[in-house]
Amino acid sequence: MDFQLSDDQRALRSGMRDLLGAVFDRDRLRAAVERGGGVDRGLWRELGAAGFFALRLPEEAGGVGLGLPEAVLLFEEAGRALLPGPLVATHLAAGLVKGAAEGEAVVTVVEGGGLPVADLGGADAVLVAGGVLTGEELAAFVAGARPVRSMDPLTPLHSGEGLAADVKGLVAAAEAYPGAQRGEGALLTAAEQLGSATRTTELAVQHARAREQFGSLIGSFQAVKHLCADMLARTEPARSAVYAAAVTGDPVEIAAAKLLADDAAVRNARDCLQIHGGMGFTWEADVHLHLKRAWLRAARWLTAAEAEEILAAGLGPVRPLYGGSASLR
Repeated sequence: MDFQLSDDQRALRSGMRDLLGAVFDRDRLRAAVERGGGVDRGLWRELGAAGFFALRLPEEAGGVGLGLPEAVLLFEEAGRALLPGPLVATHLAAGLVKGAAEGEAVVTVVEGGGLPVADLGGADAVLVAGGVLTGEELAAFVAGARPVRSMDPLTPLHSGEGLAADVKGLVAAAEAYPGAQRGEGALLTAAEQLGSATRTTELAVQHARAREQFGSLIGSFQAVKHLCADMLARTEPARSAVYAAAVTGDPVEIAAAKLLADDAAVRNARDCLQIHGGMGFTWEADVHLHLKRAWLRAARWLTAAEAEEILAAGLGPVRPLYGGSASLR
């Protein structure tokens, strides 16, 4: 079987990269940081017009009619660009919440487990275990939620803990969107992490090729070479895992993809910061934004502990290594 991207898939990925380069360049990224994140409605509509949210809806329902592998490619580009907002929840809500497919509605999600809700203040609907909060139920939930400090300046957070009993239909479960839909959310988040890991690798290599120290480019130093090589060695296995899980949709493969992508995104951002040296710690550099977003995404949809449990369960029962009398019983 040939698992290389098709020409259409490459064109789709290239088109999304070009679009994001035009509507969310670095100036807009820094402007979003300065205003404290939140959803840019104009940008949201641009994404809707490009088919970002309706990508997997059937054509007869007004969608593009593509599948999960193509969605992964778009979310990888979104992660690469550090695109803010509840992209995964709005994508999953296309066809379920009016206006989500077109980018007219912003949809976020309650994941349960005490996790804060991202971008709640600007949301038109909230996905919960029991369905969707809109109208008066949403207004009551928003009014009772408490803003909490976010490590990511692009992602405002609210705590909804303790409100489950006060809002009809809201279930404080471990998952907001059960079964396959939660798995898809985890995979699309893994794709965002993959895009971030790829971008921080690029930033590190670019800096190593341009920065001089002691009369030489720092990329000529063995320690820096090893850091860059390690970043690539984490990114490519994560890419293979994410792409494979998008084809199979298998929960165990999705769990493995999320684990690898989270690890690549967090550790690559750290290594990229290390290669940038003192400049990497400054507010003006973008490296810290990738690290903070990677930390935040790692706790979303499927945590490392949850993914490890899924992988362990997928191994089946443990059998003795030896059949003799000395075997473990």
